[in-house]
Amino acid sequence: MLTHDRIERNVAWLIVLITVFVSIGGLLEIVPLFFQTSTTKPVNELVKPYDALRLAGRDIYLREGCYNCHSQMIRPFRAETERYGHYSVAGEYVYDHPFQWGSKRTGPDIARVGGRYSDQWHRIHLLNPRDVVPESNMPAYYWLDRPLKDPIIGKKMAALRMVGVPYSDQEIADAPKAIEGKTELEAVIAYLQGMGLALKQTR
Repeated sequence: MLTHDRIERNVAWLIVLITVFVSIGGLLEIVPLFFQTSTTKPVNELVKPYDALRLAGRDIYLREGCYNCHSQMIRPFRAETERYGHYSVAGEYVYDHPFQWGSKRTGPDIARVGGRYSDQWHRIHLLNPRDVVPESNMPAYYWLDRPLKDPIIGKKMAALRMVGVPYSDQEIADAPKAIEGKTELEAVIAYLQGMGLALKQTR
């Protein structure tokens, strides 16, 4: 019979039992979430899968490390909701793989940035942030004003369909044409402009 004292003195048993109990606790917390519609279904009909241009923009957003300074999760506190809008809910992110909630806010949260500024404002801001926000410490992303090249955009959409994003065969086939002639800057702006509209429009 293992006693409390013997377990604490035996590192191997301690490791095994900690692993077992943490695993059980984790499963009890995580598994039920897979069966709750609030976490697995879109919050409303306004939540749509990313079109090809927005998906390409999201990939550039990740490539450039924007998530290191901008979170995409508004917490349910008055100070947060008054500044940024409706608090974030899981049903907004069902088509994000992975979601970009984050916790670092060197820059403001951008969960509800969609429609807040014009495309031109975003363009100027991305090329040189200090042209619109003089005190900004955000770097200039001047190199984004170049042709968008994403030869595997269709394959990305097909892979996302395998994890539950409802892309049709036609959408996947049309993806390369949808981004043809676009710039990386336009793709990032398209991604930003679609952010957070589902709950913003239902407040």
